[in-house]
Order: sequence, then C-alpha cells, then structure tokens
Amino acid sequence: MNVLKFGGSSVANAANIKKVIDIIDQQSRDQKVYVVVSAFGGVTDLLLKAGEKAAKGQESYKEIINEIEDRHISAIKDLIPIAVQSPVISKIKAEINTLESLCEGIFLLNELSPKTSAVLASFGEILSSYILYHAAKAKDVTIQLNDSRDFIIRNNNSQVGINYIETNKRFSAYDTTTSGDVHLFPGFIAKSENGDPTTLGRGGSDYTAAIIAAALEAEELQIWTDVSGMYTANPKLVKQAKPVDHMSYHEAMELSHFGAKVIYPPTIHPVLDKNIPIHIKNTFEPEAKGTLITRSVDNQLKPVTGISHIDDISILSLEGSGMVGIPGFSKRLFEALYLEGINVILITQASSEHSICLAIAAEVAAKAKKVLDATFEFEIDKHKIEPVKIENDVVIVALVGDNMYHHQGISGKMFSTLGKNNVNIRAIAQGASEKNISVVIAKKDIKKALNTLHERFFEVKTRQLNLFITGVGNVGGKLIDQLQQQRKYLKDNLRLKIRVTGLSNSKTMIFNESGIDLTQWQVLLAQGQQSDPSQFFEKAKELNLRNSIFVDNTANEAIANVYKNYLQESIAVVTCNKIACADAYANYNELKDLSRKYNASFLFETNVGAGLPIIDTLNNLVASGDKVHKIQAVLSGSLNFVFNNYKKGERFYDIVKQAQQEGYTEPDPRIDLSGVDVARKILILARESGYILELNDIENDSFLPKECLETDSVDDFFKSLQGFEDHFSTLLEEADAKNSKLKYVAQFENGKAKVGLQFIPKEHPFYNLEGSDNIVLFFTERYPIQPLQVKGAGAGAEVTASGIFADIIRLGKN
Repeated sequence: MNVLKFGGSSVANAANIKKVIDIIDQQSRDQKVYVVVSAFGGVTDLLLKAGEKAAKGQESYKEIINEIEDRHISAIKDLIPIAVQSPVISKIKAEINTLESLCEGIFLLNELSPKTSAVLASFGEILSSYILYHAAKAKDVTIQLNDSRDFIIRNNNSQVGINYIETNKRFSAYDTTTSGDVHLFPGFIAKSENGDPTTLGRGGSDYTAAIIAAALEAEELQIWTDVSGMYTANPKLVKQAKPVDHMSYHEAMELSHFGAKVIYPPTIHPVLDKNIPIHIKNTFEPEAKGTLITRSVDNQLKPVTGISHIDDISILSLEGSGMVGIPGFSKRLFEALYLEGINVILITQASSEHSICLAIAAEVAAKAKKVLDATFEFEIDKHKIEPVKIENDVVIVALVGDNMYHHQGISGKMFSTLGKNNVNIRAIAQGASEKNISVVIAKKDIKKALNTLHERFFEVKTRQLNLFITGVGNVGGKLIDQLQQQRKYLKDNLRLKIRVTGLSNSKTMIFNESGIDLTQWQVLLAQGQQSDPSQFFEKAKELNLRNSIFVDNTANEAIANVYKNYLQESIAVVTCNKIACADAYANYNELKDLSRKYNASFLFETNVGAGLPIIDTLNNLVASGDKVHKIQAVLSGSLNFVFNNYKKGERFYDIVKQAQQEGYTEPDPRIDLSGVDVARKILILARESGYILELNDIENDSFLPKECLETDSVDDFFKSLQGFEDHFSTLLEEADAKNSKLKYVAQFENGKAKVGLQFIPKEHPFYNLEGSDNIVLFFTERYPIQPLQVKGAGAGAEVTASGIFADIIRLGKN
C-alpha cells in the first residue's frame, strides 16, 4: 500500500487534475492507495487574503471569494459529465456560501482570530478533495472520500504536536473496516483534542500524508509535485541544477529546512521512525525517476548532496565586553526570543564570547531587536554591551551532505569559491557532524553564490566564464571569431564554457545574461542602447555573474580609467590597452594592489608582445627569485614590419600605409612611429621587473621629423611623410653603407630606459628579425651572458586577439 500526496500545482486546474486521476488509477490497479490532496494552487493564499481584507473592513474580500468560486466551478464543468454536475456544483456553492458567511462575520467584527483563520484556510482542501473525488468517480475509479479532521488529532497544548496514539488508532480502525482501491483525504486540516478545527501549518498536506503513511505502515510515501525531485540547487536560480536520485532522511530534512520547497520539513519525522521511503515525483513527468529518500545512501564519492538557501533573513548582532564569561547570558537571550515566539534560524558566537550573531526571519527583526534591547536594558545602559544591531537584505546558503565529514577541505572550497567571486560571508555556522555548512551573505549575491558553488561541487568538469567585451574593431572582431570557432574545443578539451554576456563599441552596447548569440552579434549590437563605459560597468556589476571577466580591446583612456571599478567588484580584467599599465606608476600600482586585494586577476600580456608570452615569462623569472638587470628588445611589430619592407625603390609612405591597412599599426600610426607605443612597452616590462619608472623617464630618440609628429590628423600625418621621403631614404642608405639593418630598439639597463632607431649589424640577434616579429632579450642573474630570448609574431589583429584569448583561458584554468 502506498500513500500519494498531490500538491497545489498538481491540482491547479482541470487539465492537471486529469493527470492526477490517471496516476491514481494506474497505481490503484495493483494495490490499495491512500491519496492526500492539497488545495488548488494559490487558493489557500486567496482564502487568507480574503480574511485579512474582511478583518480590515474592506469589502473587496467578496471579489476574492467570487474568484475562488469561479475557479472551482470551472474545474467541475471541465472534469465531470453534465449529467452529474448539478449535485457537485450545489455542494461547492454551499461551501462557498459558508465561506462567505464566515468572512462576513470577520468583516462585521473586524477581527480574525487564529481559530477562525484555521477554519478559513481549511476550505481549499475541502473543495479540491470533493471535486477530485467526483472527477475520479466519473472515470470509474473506485474511490472513497474521507474528512481528515475525523482522523488527525492535534495536541491542545502544542502548536505542531500530533496526538499520535489517538490518530494511529483511528487510521488502524478505518483500514480494517473499509474496502475500496482509493481512499482520498484532504490534506492540511485536522482537529484538536477539544474538537476544534485546526490545521497543520503551511505545507501541512505533506505532513498529513506522512502521518497516514506512518499510521498504516505504508510501503512508500509519494510526494507528487511539479518538479522531478529535490534538486542539487534551486533550478529557478541555477539552470544547471539537476534532480538528486537518492538522498537520506537527514539530507532531505536539512535541505527542506533551508529553503527547498519540494517537501515540508515536518513530513520526514513520522516516516523516518517507521523507515518508510519517501519518493518525490513529478505529476507532469510521471516517468521521471524523481528523488528517493531513505535512511541511508551508499555513496561515499559524493560529498555534497545539495545546496539550499533561505531568503528574507536578517542578522541580529549583540556585542560587548560585558558578555565575556557571564553565565546565563545566552539563556536570557534565547528565552526572551522564545517567549515572543521568534524562531532562531542560525547562531554563531565567537570563542571570546564577545559577540553573538543570530539569523531570524526579516519580518520579525524589528520586534526581536525591541525585545532584546529591553531584556538587556541594564547592560546597555551601563555600556557593557551595545544595542542590538540589525543587518537586513541577507540570505543563508547551506551546503548539505551526509558524507561531507568524510571529505577534507569542503569548507575551504566553499569559502574560497565564494571569495574569488567577491561574495562576502557575514556569518558561518557548522555542526560537528559536518552535514550542513551554512553561511550568511548579501541578498544581491544569492544567484551568483548558488551558481558558483554549484559549478564547484556539481559541475567540476566544466567551468563557465562570463565575458564583458568592449571594443569590436580589428582585434575585438577577431576575438569574437576565435571564441565562436573554439567553443566546442574548449568545452570538450579544457572543460570551459565561455559566453559573452556584454558587448560594446563606441556607439552601442548590449547585454544578455544567458549569452549573446555570436552568430548575430553585429546585428544585435547595432540595435543596442547608447554606449557608455560607466554604464557598461554598472550593468556588469548589476548582473553579478560568477567568473566575470572584463575584456578591453581598445586604446581608449576613458575605458582604462574604469579598470579599478571592475577589480573592486572582483571582476577580472584582460586588456590589450596599454594606457593603464603605462599610466603614472601610482595608478599602475593601485591596479595591481586592487587585483591582489579583491582576488581579481589583471592580465595584460598583449600590452607588450601581442600573442607572445613575454610578460608571463618575465613574471615567472621574478616569481622564482631571478633578478632582471637588462632588457633589450624590438617591441613594435608594426615598426619592424615597416623597416623590414622599406627597401631601395620603395616609398616610406607606402610601407606605412600598407602596415596600417593590414592591421599592424594602431588606427593612428603616429602612436607607433613616434616611439610612444614602444616606450610604453619597455616601461611595462621595467615595472613588471620590479622597478619604479615613469613614462617621461624614458629617453625617446625619435627618427620622425618634428613636423610629422606635430600634425593635427592621421591624413595630415601621411601627407607629411610624403614630404620627407628624402629624410627616410637617407636613413636607409646609411644602414646599407654600414651593412646593417634599421631596427627600432627598446633598452632597459641600470634602472634607465630608452627607445630609438638603431643600425643593427649582422652578428646581432636582431638582424634577422623578419616581418612583424618581436624579440626580447632578458639579461638576469641566471642569464647574465646568454640572455633568455622570447621571439615571434608581435603584431596583427589575429595575433593580438589570440593573446587576449590566451589570457581568458588562463583565467578559466585558475
């Protein structure tokens, strides 16, 4: 014999009730079935709302009653043949009339007592069970309707206690004297020992079913709802959440106490003693496996069973030296709350006894503060303790699992995972059994926290990164192409899922929390809202997504100025924009400090060598204890391209124009040819080597005539190049005469740096540097004579995009 309970969503309308009847009919063919049914979805709330309005003298309670009536009459007309509808409708209308009379009394008295409220709330289950009974009979199901108030007896002196001796006696007597395949009971409702109508509390239909299952020692208690079991996390907030096939009673209790709405917490206790399995099933997918809850689960490999949370929490903090070593202090605190009926959800106390932190329902926080301030009025007046402090807008997140104590470091993984995503923990509670680790965090972080923890404990094979990309020109466009092209490879081989959730150019910006469709990004971006760097940041902050990365593909100073905002929100920054790292040393150092403080990576590999691992190599040298004494480098792929292709018979103007068109230079080639870009690069390398240097400390021996440097526009600059062809050809002739090549070289030595055009002889490592390649020579304590070389392509949109991509992947592996 099984006990089946159907929740409000399962009987919300006629279509759903037909599914319920099919399930009942199927199961009753092989065995006796006891069925418990909730009120139609949302009806209990409507009943209580009608009572509240009536108590306040608001006649709009009548509109609510009419709505309730319409829903039930409509269901009857859809479920029951016309020939037998009349008596069913008459019965429902009679119950509605009684309901209306009850509300009218409340309206006249302007009073809603607990006893009246219980009677009011009971109408939902009475109506739904009556309709289900007749609908099942119309389908030829052998069914018997009973009133749960004749069976379930509550103790007079307890808010939730059941008189199990009397209740079990009544069910046992009923079971031996009745026949029939299906026995239907309205959930939620009961009667006190004095015979007064009462209820089992919100969610009490589950409790009704558990009481029946325990009394009759059923083979299984089935809870039919609108989801396929208890999930690893709330599927409304965590899309990757999945049903748990099997869990223990204790795990189910922990999860239900901490916000899992699938099962009402007291439900588990009656069946636990009788070792009756609970099966959570989906009314709308009856073939789904669901969740089976039993005494024990043989799975030592799964440390965490689920992640749950409680919303609408407030923290109360009591602090002061007057608490230290004072016996009975905690007793007074909890007794004061108990006498006011205030439930404490979480407790944490420092070992110094200097402070106690409590988590309670937000709706009673003000009341609790008033009570505690009054209780400790003397101590507060004598300044031995501080008045109670309230912190609102917080939630509790809990990791639950019977096997957590078998696995070391679960707490550490939880805290580090939250910390990396800038989720601040306000309080921590953990029992010695380690079956529940609870933390209090800000309400605004709940979605990010749940997704981050779920990814850490249930999706270890795949990590999701959320990119906010600004700049979609040459480099940005290539990066998007690469992201799209490598999507499958990253998921299959590196277990990375990278999605672009924000995209911006100089005109417009778009956002999509689920990921922007990269096959249509140009069209979507063209339709976006007006772009603004500050608003782009605010939106990224508002979305508050886990593993967020800001990617800057521009050379824009305004965008570089907002890096610190991202880092302060623990959003990593990946950039090819050199302005921030080549800014004043104080600003550069601040970004590095913020990166460390907020555990947000700040990666700028492409600042120096596009896709070459120059900064990474340098960082590894320094981190391993080596010291850099000298750096020689050709750091401009664009200038190397220009001078490698500038030969006798060619015009310097044409070569520079070609470099710009092929994407080797900045949009404004003056940045490259003036040497400013190279100066910034050697500055960054010097700083990463541990030296304090400013951009104006770098000697820049420019080969460009002054007139070219001082032009007002890019067009004017190109015109000026044509006018100084003799100057450039003279440099080329001099290099040929010296059997050398022209290379724009950056050098750092003894704390000083300089950049300029040099004549490189054949025996030098720079001589054979082809195309747009870069080369860096690091002379260090470990490499004093034969320097460490890094050489390769150092310019071009494709290469730079790949360098940015590499930084993003590096973050995904951390």
